[in-house]
Amino acid sequence: MPESPESPHQALLPEGWKRPRGYANGVLAQGRHIHVAGMIGWDANEQFHSDDFADQARQALSNVVAVLRAAGAGPEHITRMTWYVTDKREYLAAGRAVGAAFKELIGHYCIAMSAVQVVALIEDRAKVEIECTAVVP
Repeated sequence: MPESPESPHQALLPEGWKRPRGYANGVLAQGRHIHVAGMIGWDANEQFHSDDFADQARQALSNVVAVLRAAGAGPEHITRMTWYVTDKREYLAAGRAVGAAFKELIGHYCIAMSAVQVVALIEDRAKVEIECTAVVP
């Protein structure tokens, strides 16, 4: 699979496998690693502005981008991302809005991604937590 035009990394697609939609099976990258802790849907002052799943996901993605920028990196350097959600049905129902936020803030899908439903997150109002690894060539 060729590199995404937005990413300096190479998505991995084993021969004969169906191309995944919205993520990569694996990513080949070389460079300086940045590990971003789980970001939730609150702002820099640890205040929630919404209990809507899509709004919290947008804010969490924005927080991921802010941490990457602090390291001199950007969303194009993300190689791995894990989403922890408290309700998979709510996550799936918010798919269009979450996809639009992802496209706007991250911009590419050359990322090895996982999504996991969890019983709860540490912050009671949090509906989603997103962590990632980025590699700057």
